[in-house]
Amino acid sequence: MTSYTTLELSLDHGALTIRMNRPDVHNAFNETMLRELTTCFETLDPEVLFVILRGNGKSFCAGVDLNWMKSVSLNSYEQNYTESLLLSKCFLALYTCPRPTIAVVHGVALGGANGLIAACDLAYCSDDATFSLSEVKIGIVPACISPYVIKRVGEYGARELMITGKRIRGKEAESFRLVNKSVPAEKLEETLQETIGLLRTSGPNAMNHCKTLIHDVVNKLTLMEAYDYTARMIAEIRASDEGQEGMNAFLEKRKPNWVK
Repeated sequence: MTSYTTLELSLDHGALTIRMNRPDVHNAFNETMLRELTTCFETLDPEVLFVILRGNGKSFCAGVDLNWMKSVSLNSYEQNYTESLLLSKCFLALYTCPRPTIAVVHGVALGGANGLIAACDLAYCSDDATFSLSEVKIGIVPACISPYVIKRVGEYGARELMITGKRIRGKEAESFRLVNKSVPAEKLEETLQETIGLLRTSGPNAMNHCKTLIHDVVNKLTLMEAYDYTARMIAEIRASDEGQEGMNAFLEKRKPNWVK
């Protein structure tokens, strides 16, 4: 497994855990972390079934590192544009990751950290976690994360969070649908394990196809294009080895071969 300077990786029976590992700055990201996260999501090993994104130390992620922000603020427009593309590339790599992704949030999730959360398929947090799209407080905007935040919380939820920059806790983040579920801190691991149990009983290829299906229907296809596309997809998957095994297992009242 590739080693990184700002990330810790561990693989357990197909579950890849990526831990942002700059705890001294609450895992605030700099250029190196953005590049390493992008590489992680773009080059997953075949044995990875799903990915869990977490933060070491007291927080999930405090957004952009202040020292990096200071250096970027002195750049020309072209340099700023190039640096900003690193953000966009990272969030897109996470959003289009072929495997299911889960964000597990504790401590703070500030600014761009919410792009990491919103780009994941699933997100869970502790009730005492703190979230803020705080960019407006320093006179800038949450631009690169906006496609994913808007997809997750909707237009008017995004308007409230982005324009006010207010801080919210876990339960309010759940009400905005920024996270799927907020639970007491002592229940966070249990909640994660429940979801892991569900993923382990789902067809690995079927989960990947679901991600492709949703991405294409939401981002690429008109209704009439989806009419044919979806019929072709299900026909192909029914005839696949995994599809045949899954349907036969159901009819024979046994577990499919991917359930250990």
